[in-house]
Amino acid sequence: MDQGTTSSRAIVFGKKGDIIAVAQQEFAQHYPADGWVEHAAEEIWQTSLETARVALKEAEAKGHRIAAIGITNQRETSVLWDRATGKPLHNAIVWQDRRTADTCRKLKADGAEGMVQDKTGLLLDPYFSATKVAWMLDNVSGARASAEAGELAWGTIDSFLISRLTGGKVHATDATNASRTSLFNIRTQEWDDELLKLFDVPASVLPDVLDCAADYGSTAPDFFGRSIPILGVAGDQQAATIGQCCFDVGAIKSTYGTGCFVLMNTGSEFVPSKNRLLTTVAYRLDGKTTYALEGSIFIAGAAVQWLRDGIKIIENAKESERLATSIEHSGGVYMVPAFTGLGAPHWDPDVRAAIFGMTRGTTRAELVRATLEAVCYQTHDLFSAMAEDGITPSVLRVDGGMVANDWIVQTLSNTLALQVDRPVVMETTALGAAYLAGLKAGIYGSLDDLRANWQTDRRFDPAAGGEARDAQIRKWHRAVKAAQAFSG
Repeated sequence: MDQGTTSSRAIVFGKKGDIIAVAQQEFAQHYPADGWVEHAAEEIWQTSLETARVALKEAEAKGHRIAAIGITNQRETSVLWDRATGKPLHNAIVWQDRRTADTCRKLKADGAEGMVQDKTGLLLDPYFSATKVAWMLDNVSGARASAEAGELAWGTIDSFLISRLTGGKVHATDATNASRTSLFNIRTQEWDDELLKLFDVPASVLPDVLDCAADYGSTAPDFFGRSIPILGVAGDQQAATIGQCCFDVGAIKSTYGTGCFVLMNTGSEFVPSKNRLLTTVAYRLDGKTTYALEGSIFIAGAAVQWLRDGIKIIENAKESERLATSIEHSGGVYMVPAFTGLGAPHWDPDVRAAIFGMTRGTTRAELVRATLEAVCYQTHDLFSAMAEDGITPSVLRVDGGMVANDWIVQTLSNTLALQVDRPVVMETTALGAAYLAGLKAGIYGSLDDLRANWQTDRRFDPAAGGEARDAQIRKWHRAVKAAQAFSG
């Protein structure tokens, strides 16, 4: 079960990672105020349940039987619900939401960021979950009193789905999702009292934290006609890391979905970044934690969705590739897709999206191409930060919906001056969750069994033209600075 930012999907995989059945439903995005992003948690539940039922029915019609369920989810998005009824008290506050920017600024001014970063590997930013749950406790009538009385549960989307699927019997999350809350000490692998006090979050609402491959209970029989064990859970980017088989120290992947997220395996070592990247949990198996460095871009595929649904200059995402390749260059147009601020390495929650360099000759083709190029430029910024941290990868593995576009992947390779590999199975986020469930179910004996499944679909090598690339990146940085200056 792959619960994402814009859609819920269910994919049934075979032992070799082959796709047997797929179902997907989009759901509504809610923007109640500037910089606020919400989802209806009930709609998330319904679309998750319905897609799972459709995929399950299709797989069983082909003669297959489901061994276990793995769950992966949009990280940091927060839900607060009544333990007795399971009913959410408020819309889910999405990871993109910026309503708590002032709270984060105040905590920074108070000197709290050093402690937070040392314990969690994260920076003080509204992206993370702690200030979201605190906002709900303070702004939903009676919520804080009910929480302190032990009547409420809080969690990221995985926890909410687990609670619903098990009929309210299990309130749990995994170490990767916990590591994104700013409440979990990733060194000790425990909820941290000092962090709970800082963010004013009562321990009574928190889920149990389990390994990524673990027993999360079984589904209530009514949902799928029988109980099915839930045996794997990981946040979407960590699940993609597992699906890409990045198990060796230094292995690196980048996922291009609603946002873009680059993760590099650092092994058993907590590696702090000096360049505003994040240290996070890559996965935890058999009680052993593997860490990663991460760079987070808030808007990637969401910018293409804006072209389609917001200003309606394309009919579908596939059309973006045709328009981008219909012209030789973007005509000096640069898009800064900061619709919900900028993530790593800028971490500027206040900057807003901007387009620079338009003339009377600018057409939708230039706007589309500039939007796609912006994804590559943002990735370059992350890799530059990694290089300053002493990390220089030789190859990048990519996945996510956007990388079906050959032009984007080739442009990414050119921009990074780096070999980029695209796997045969690009649904690596869902695949990673399935692998985790398979490990716990005994379908796989070790990570080596997963490695044996990974196959390259296509390798992209960078084209020549370093001077032109460097000039474009300089103009991109000027555009970012101009957007920040205007928003400031």
